[in-house]
Amino acid sequence: MPQNLIEKIAQQFAVGLDEQAAVHGGDYLSIKPAYVMTHDNTGAVIPKFKSIGATKMANPRQVVHTLDHNIQDKSPENLEKYRKIEAFSKAMGCDFYPAGRGIGHQIMIEEGYAFPGSMVVASDSHSNMYGGLGCLGTPIVRTDAAAIWATGRTWWQIPPVAKVTLNGKLKPGVTGKDVIITLAGFFNNDEVLNHAIEFSGDGISGLSIDQRLTIANMTTEWGALAGVFPIDSKTIEWLEKRAAYIEKRGPAGVPSDADAKGYHPRLNSEKINQLKNAVPQADPDAFYVKTIALELDSIRPYVSGPNSVKVMKSVSDIDKENVKIDKAYLVSCVNSRLEDLVQAAQVVKGKKVADGVEFYIAAASDEVQRESEQRGDWQALINAGAIALPPGCGPCIGLGAGLLKDGEIGISATNRNFKGRMGSKNALAYLASPAVVAASAIAGKITSPFTYDNPRPVGKIELNKAKKSVQPEVTIMQGFTEKMTGEIIFCFQDNLNTDGIYSGKYTYQDNITPERQAEVVMENYDPEFAKITKKGNILIGGFNFGTGSSREQAATALKYKGLQLVIAGSFSETYKRNALNNGFLVIECPQLVNHLKEKYGSQSLTVKTGLQAEIDFRKSKIEVEEKEYTIAPIGLAAQELIISGGLENWVKEKIV
Repeated sequence: MPQNLIEKIAQQFAVGLDEQAAVHGGDYLSIKPAYVMTHDNTGAVIPKFKSIGATKMANPRQVVHTLDHNIQDKSPENLEKYRKIEAFSKAMGCDFYPAGRGIGHQIMIEEGYAFPGSMVVASDSHSNMYGGLGCLGTPIVRTDAAAIWATGRTWWQIPPVAKVTLNGKLKPGVTGKDVIITLAGFFNNDEVLNHAIEFSGDGISGLSIDQRLTIANMTTEWGALAGVFPIDSKTIEWLEKRAAYIEKRGPAGVPSDADAKGYHPRLNSEKINQLKNAVPQADPDAFYVKTIALELDSIRPYVSGPNSVKVMKSVSDIDKENVKIDKAYLVSCVNSRLEDLVQAAQVVKGKKVADGVEFYIAAASDEVQRESEQRGDWQALINAGAIALPPGCGPCIGLGAGLLKDGEIGISATNRNFKGRMGSKNALAYLASPAVVAASAIAGKITSPFTYDNPRPVGKIELNKAKKSVQPEVTIMQGFTEKMTGEIIFCFQDNLNTDGIYSGKYTYQDNITPERQAEVVMENYDPEFAKITKKGNILIGGFNFGTGSSREQAATALKYKGLQLVIAGSFSETYKRNALNNGFLVIECPQLVNHLKEKYGSQSLTVKTGLQAEIDFRKSKIEVEEKEYTIAPIGLAAQELIISGGLENWVKEKIV
């Protein structure tokens, strides 16, 4: 069966596959990514790593540590935290980048870790950004990071893959930021939630690498788990220029570079030539669950918000509303590269930031700032009245100087404008391109340096049906059940969040027992749930089950209640990872969920159906009322975790 690009890259970095196996969407894989990056959260991963009994890295060359999130905090506590992370990293022989070097994702790009055609993970949601270079970048949780440190491996389920076709050419002044704001605001009904995206179309050749990185970065906010661009001549040209720059610059001062004795191990002519001779591409007839098309010449400068990426307005429209601003931001991993600073500097040259407005700038890396200074763009921004922050994160995540206060309005070139993220929950935050942010800082209100007509974006979406194929039987490991039977408990609710499953008031009671978790499970959703369910039941929920926070107890409480597993139309990806990492199986079966919704409606929060579900894991099917429903194969990677009782136990078994 043909493969798309996501499947091809995943196959390359999967381990333990049968020789003839071809992986596809829905498959569970054991993966050995090329690199894993953690940033300030390294401090939280270290105790997880130690608690599973690990004493050394499986492969120090696979591990990258960057300090970037809270670098403005000079308190003794934070400086000590940073000191401990650095000491740990260097003792383990990992690649370490100190505070001030730049944002971790930008470092992964600049230093060649995110190489086209490879798979790279990070304990941060914006690892999607690596897809701008044709690298499969995807987020993991902290337990996964510890597992990779200790064993070199973790697991990944290939998500459904959507193709996003970009046709035509952007008009002057319209940027990659406007493209992704349009995609998230125009297709704003969770069309790509928990999908991986492959970009295609004749419009891609006109997008710079910086623009592609911006679009890939914010596929996260659109709801996707990855956003990957094709590897083309522009990608190769960027690599060659970058390799030449690094050869002139010299090693970065990390162990992997020092070991190379002047020959950069990640960005060099030999590696680039190998890529040129074998560029990974999707097969012509590869399957995509849906295809989304967008005409680039229909896009105009847009603003996202306030406080949501699902709401957008053209700058032409919002300009008429006379929205006064208090703060403007040109910071973060999405839009603080050289191209962004150039655009902003062109807007502000010879002008001054409006009275009463604070305009904050921070380069994505120290290298970007040096280049901007050499060009004169950085000084143009400072002369206009911009306030410089160090290269790294900051206001974007509500840390450091310049946060929004009660009642204030901000416009930002960052990637998120969630309520309260950049300061007060009583503030309003909008997102826009660097040029629009700069123009707004000068005008004192949201505006654009460009004048355009105001057409509606032109785009469409098509759902594709997979060709029926003979499903090969799944190999069942010793210790994993081949068939499972249980009575169905049905909870119809879509978007059932983790607070409904496990109340926040219990989340930080570290000494709460499994028995107590079982008693209080689902009480915020239905106080009767715990009385209705019994050990051995099979819970079937709605769509996007487990959305919300990352609390692991929302999975473990159901496990401790004695439920065999949860079936849902779809799951929050974080919930799915937490469940499997704790040895608790979850399965997606939208057809069965829709059948139960039709049968039972929404009158009762929890229904004791009396129906028996029989799950045949070898044949990947569920039978209910003599009707069969197909499910994704539960492969060996997932089976291993269930047998071991979760990822931490699996790691302990591997390092003994």
